[in-house]
Parts: sequence; C-alpha cells; structure tokens
Amino acid sequence: MKKKVELNYDQRGLIPAVIQDARTKQVLMLGWMNGQALELTRNSGQVHFWSRSRSELWRKGSTSGNSFTLVEMTVDCDGDALLLQVDPAGPACHTGHDTCFFRKIGNNEIDGVKLL
Repeated sequence: MKKKVELNYDQRGLIPAVIQDARTKQVLMLGWMNGQALELTRNSGQVHFWSRSRSELWRKGSTSGNSFTLVEMTVDCDGDALLLQVDPAGPACHTGHDTCFFRKIGNNEIDGVKLL
C-alpha cells in the first residue's frame, strides 16, 4: 500500500516548485505554489502559481500565452519541494528566454554586479 504524501509548506503556506521541460530536462524556472495553486494545477493540467509580489494566484501563460502543460509532478524526500515536468508552450521567462536560468555567475559577479 502506498503511503500518503505529506507536503511541508513554509510558514506562508507555500512550497517551491522547480519547473523542468519534460522532453529536454532543462530547468525552466522556480515558482511558488500554495494548496489552491497545486489543486488547480492537478485538476486542470495547466500550471498555476502563487505570486508572492501580487499576493494572488496566476496561471502560467494567462497574459503571455506561454503556458505550461503538466506532464508529471513529484515531491522530494522531505516533502518540502516539488518538481513539475511540463510541456512548455513558448519561453518560460518573462524576458523571452527559454529558461529563467540564463545569467551565468563567474568571478564573484553576476552580469557585472559584485556578489557579497
């Protein structure tokens, strides 16, 4: 018998969700989900997040058209992070890049800004 998965949300009721292209395995972005975003994602097959800056739910692609269709969702061993494998329709990043992880860190700086 399978054990029920317990999710460990943080003090704000959020859990980080790593988004990965199901086909290429490229990491596309990191988003935050609350229980409602998780249920909307599971029920609709379209990925939803909680916006920490706007304090509201949002569906990826609702304004840009660059949506994520859920392929598979897994949880890490501690139950405090999700991995969503998706089929992306367009670039993941609001800048137009395929992934939000396009800025390289080197020589103690990011794009000319010194790190602490």
